[in-house]
Amino acid sequence: QVQLVESGGGLVQAGGSLRLSCAASGRTFSSYAMGWFRQAPGKEREFVAAISWSGGSTYYADSVKGRFTISRDNAKNTVYLQMNSLKPEDTAVYYCAAQRVGWGSSGGGYDYWGQGTQVTVSS
Repeated sequence: QVQLVESGGGLVQAGGSLRLSCAASGRTFSSYAMGWFRQAPGKEREFVAAISWSGGSTYYADSVKGRFTISRDNAKNTVYLQMNSLKPEDTAVYYCAAQRVGWGSSGGGYDYWGQGTQVTVSS
């Protein structure tokens, strides 16, 4: 069982930056690939970024590539999402998720989800 708690969301102006954190419980965090997803009002949940269990591989949605960076610190059981050059269209609730087997952009492959943190980007 893994419990995930996101933090770091808030209100920021377009062009600004935020860093989201996702703290995981449990001793097996380093065994899980981690992902970030987001859901805007009236829209389906979409993939943002993923990182392998070791942190050696990362994968991004085209919409955030070059602006967002996913990283993890297995000693702290935490995964991060650094978001730069934010745009109003990045406004959404951001969720982190953990995947025990494999990794990727499909939300259906993830086993555990956090409650989400709101990110609002004003124009």
